[in-house]
Amino acid sequence: MIISEAFSGKRYAVLGLARSGLAAVETLLASGAQVMAWDNREEPRQALAGRVELADPVTADLAGLDAVVVSPGVPLNRHPIAAAAQDAGVPVIGDIEMFAQARATLPAHRVVGITGTNGKSTTTSLVHHLLKSAAIPVRIGGNIGLPILGQDPLRAGGVYVLELSSYQIDLTFNLDCEVAALLNVTPDHLDRYDGFADYAQSKERLFEMQSEQHFAVFGVGTEETSVIAERQVAHLSADMVRQVDGADLKALQPDWPSLQGPHNLQNAAVAVAIVEALGLSQHQWQAAMPSFRGLAHRMERVAEAGGVIFINDSKATNPDSAAPALAAFPPNPQPRIHWILGGLPKDDDLDECAPYFGNVASAYTIGEAGPRYAELLAPHTQVHRSEMLANAIRQAMANARPGHIIMLSPACASFDQFRDFEARGDAFRQIVEALVEPQTVAGGTF
Repeated sequence: MIISEAFSGKRYAVLGLARSGLAAVETLLASGAQVMAWDNREEPRQALAGRVELADPVTADLAGLDAVVVSPGVPLNRHPIAAAAQDAGVPVIGDIEMFAQARATLPAHRVVGITGTNGKSTTTSLVHHLLKSAAIPVRIGGNIGLPILGQDPLRAGGVYVLELSSYQIDLTFNLDCEVAALLNVTPDHLDRYDGFADYAQSKERLFEMQSEQHFAVFGVGTEETSVIAERQVAHLSADMVRQVDGADLKALQPDWPSLQGPHNLQNAAVAVAIVEALGLSQHQWQAAMPSFRGLAHRMERVAEAGGVIFINDSKATNPDSAAPALAAFPPNPQPRIHWILGGLPKDDDLDECAPYFGNVASAYTIGEAGPRYAELLAPHTQVHRSEMLANAIRQAMANARPGHIIMLSPACASFDQFRDFEARGDAFRQIVEALVEPQTVAGGTF
């Protein structure tokens, strides 16, 4: 784990004892800090009994604390901890801010911070893969993988690659990334913000924390992303800001099996710009691109049976992130996507997906959004109101022909029928594997 004298002799409260919260507690204790900790669940509280003060910081006396460390999942716009900490004059921070405060005591290193509404995980993993392939010491963390505080520090010359959600950025104030990247900004998580502009400002704060001599990389495609990029030209200077669309990489994309589709072309372009800013040559990153295997639940190829490919894109939890999946498989020459969609809707429309309705051979709607999505799609393609995921898969298999794609890309959150998008994607994979011949199951990722 990361241990730092920056926390020695100080007092903290930690609210939320999931993975990042527990890692924060362990770092603070090992660094010589006093810790108050709390979670609504009894099990993690009992695991820390005798090592920390077990008290809810919402009702405890916060006077004299150096900070309250909260989980990114705590909605500060609604949770009483925000007011309690403000009344006590105590800052509210997250584990990424703790990492930022510990950096001065770590071996010399650089940090990459990657944010955006969609594509963060793929781009973060790709940067990690490219650096590792170039024999550069690297750790991945933040909103992906293991908590960064729970991992061993890198030796000198290493790079920490952090995927950062807006929630994590909201709790961070001193993270000066050597390279920061914004893929895109589209409406999302608006229950936590006072409108879209407030959400976009949360993303922009990643760059406001940067020093003038550090790099910023921006994807191209959303208006707000371009506006933020132009503002950073004034903050960082034009030669430290790159805006990329991937056009110069398009000829290479067919050699990258896990990076198909226009969205992955931009993800790749941002990753390339990041690693070039860190000093990698074209030869280094180009040699490593074909071996990138992608991530589960993100255009994940789970099986092929009778010439039909099954793709798990459960991470597409809004229409904007489902649209690139549809765009990745144009007619050949007829529409070939059997699209399974629906769940708990974040929007009342599928406007972002509409340009690619012509790629859909048939649609299978599930969950709470099913009836509405069926109405929207009926004028454009054959629609089956499947309601449940297993029904949708069976119906799609009955209709699909060789060369077709059966794809779960829900354009919705999962919480009406599943614990999270991972559980939904796992269910898709398990059902497919149970229905197709065992020898046809072949993993991989587009």
